[in-house]
Amino acid sequence: MSNPSAKKPNFIEQAEALILENLANEQFGVSELAEALHMSRSNLLRKIKKQTQLSASQFIRQVRLKEAMKLLKEDSSTVSEISYQVGFGSTSYFIKCFREQYGHSPGELGKSDVEVEIEQIKPNYLKLYQWPIIAATSLALILVAIMLFNKKDAINEPKIEKSIAVLPFKNESSDSTNLYFVNGLMESALNNLQKIEDLRVISRTSVEKYRKTEKGIPEIAEELDVNYLVEGSGQRVGDQVLLNIQLIEASSDTPIWVEQYNQEVVDIFALQNDVAKKIADAIEAVVTPDELEQIEKKPTENLLAYDYYLQALDPYYSRTEEGLEKAISLFEKATEQDTEFALAYANIAISYYLLEMSQIEKQYTEKINSFADKALLYDSKSAESLVAKAFYYIQTREYQLALPHLNKALEYNPNSSLAVQMLAEFYSHMVPNTNKYLEYALKGVQLNVASDSVTQSYTYLQLSNALVSSGFSDEALKYINRSLDYNPKNFYAPHLKAFILFAKDGNIEQTRNILLNEWEKDTTRLDILQDIGKLYYIDENYESAYSYFKKFVEAREANGLNIYQQENVKIAQVYKEMGLDNEAEKLFNDFSEYCERDQSIYRSVNLVWKYAYEGKINEAIEQLRIFSETENYLYWFLLIEDEPLIQPLKSHPDFEAIMQKIKDRFWENQTELKMYLDEESLL
Repeated sequence: MSNPSAKKPNFIEQAEALILENLANEQFGVSELAEALHMSRSNLLRKIKKQTQLSASQFIRQVRLKEAMKLLKEDSSTVSEISYQVGFGSTSYFIKCFREQYGHSPGELGKSDVEVEIEQIKPNYLKLYQWPIIAATSLALILVAIMLFNKKDAINEPKIEKSIAVLPFKNESSDSTNLYFVNGLMESALNNLQKIEDLRVISRTSVEKYRKTEKGIPEIAEELDVNYLVEGSGQRVGDQVLLNIQLIEASSDTPIWVEQYNQEVVDIFALQNDVAKKIADAIEAVVTPDELEQIEKKPTENLLAYDYYLQALDPYYSRTEEGLEKAISLFEKATEQDTEFALAYANIAISYYLLEMSQIEKQYTEKINSFADKALLYDSKSAESLVAKAFYYIQTREYQLALPHLNKALEYNPNSSLAVQMLAEFYSHMVPNTNKYLEYALKGVQLNVASDSVTQSYTYLQLSNALVSSGFSDEALKYINRSLDYNPKNFYAPHLKAFILFAKDGNIEQTRNILLNEWEKDTTRLDILQDIGKLYYIDENYESAYSYFKKFVEAREANGLNIYQQENVKIAQVYKEMGLDNEAEKLFNDFSEYCERDQSIYRSVNLVWKYAYEGKINEAIEQLRIFSETENYLYWFLLIEDEPLIQPLKSHPDFEAIMQKIKDRFWENQTELKMYLDEESLL
């Protein structure tokens, strides 16, 4: 017989109990709590938000801090000890959070021995230094990420509940040629909402697959990982626009705002602005005065120019060569009607960039620059204008000039998936910064979801690379497996997976065998070829290393390629060991010139190899010391100490301490990075 007095714990009580059970486990975050409660992460976020008005990460942190308060009052442990007992990997971060929660530091409770120290997380120090296909995949990842830049698969949850997708509008006109106009209404509603930072807005091509779907609202919302959906249907009859639109709350599948418009085409911009503002009001999104100014800005006063612009959008988003060329022609017709049409100029520049981004020989560089300048001249506060100019600087390899344009673009359009993805690429290899690389890679997949399997595969590939670069090998393995699940023929995924597995178990023979198998499938793969040579170099098997490096060097020269210059010093060492002094000298001189040109954060560590090769131990140690002060470097740099070139440095009395500092600095940074990403609901 049941006990009527027994009270079943409510949802929040269950969640708190699970957090307390895993209190000391700093890895127990939002995803782990969702799994323990047997529910999806998105449902967890919604329920916690509804019942506590906190994000899931804030809720977990609050439970930890409440328990910390109890321990501080009752326990004789130090603040540092308690911070780890309640799952904070960083005492300094614990003190910061505690102060924000309670208005005073934990030390003010009477403990005088506040210790601010960071727990050392021991890495698996493996016998390799390797950049896992950073250089080899860069071009391919940019190509896929930009040519299909709005098509990605969701893996994370929104920071806030105001996430929204605008589904393709239905054309109710008997004239099918009016489809472009109805699509334009959808595009404009989307663009205006994207300018609101308080919203997370899914990109256009991410929702394109739902144009003819039979799926219901809850299923679509779950796939897109959003809380609101916008549906619309419209038609154009002469000079009249008829539009029916509704905003639907996904959790209840209930419209919370419905509107019917019947206006003249001349009022089209007022209609679009009204839609965005009313949707924002219905969701209670905060719209700043600057954002409102952006929303109310008319792209053009010329309706014929705007009509040409709308016609260009479908081929523009096709991202095919034929589509981009057609789009350029239509955008140019728009600028002929309005010579100050900034948005059209910007899209022409972007289209030209996309047309030849994978080509070695560039022919559109000046056109990109000219059209981007016109776009900025007529609208310097347009995200599209700024991105267009950034593409010109990327084309000319003036990366530091491109970066502020992309950052500024995000100010005017916080949901610009193109700007976010390009920033991920920047911090991957153009302006290396592992923290920002991972942050923007994670942000990108929040904006671009529910895409085709090939693009999803490359999305996960890029995210896996960002994760392992920051030392998150378990997470990287998870997403590289997803990449292969979506597309087993993904060109680069097996290559990256080999090094992710290496990061986990350090099995150099297994890694080499995987790469040998991949290379035998396609012996034109120079990225794999040089890695195989490097793995033999690490084992000091110089004869085998030479056989692969020789093939690589000859193929690189035959094809006029300027790749993997940072590896030339290792190749030179192998050639020298084989008695090929002249060839070794040439390779080393090329590497020395590369070091002189190198302005990246890795210049000092490249100089370590240079001086080590020359036998200048003190100079090499000094450069290693300089590198130890660097921030946000690749995980693979922790593994340089067992390289043959580095062995002579171990006799220096400062070597061990400097290497330990490099390792400690990396893992301390990773701990704080994980906390930040978890707090932002990104990881």
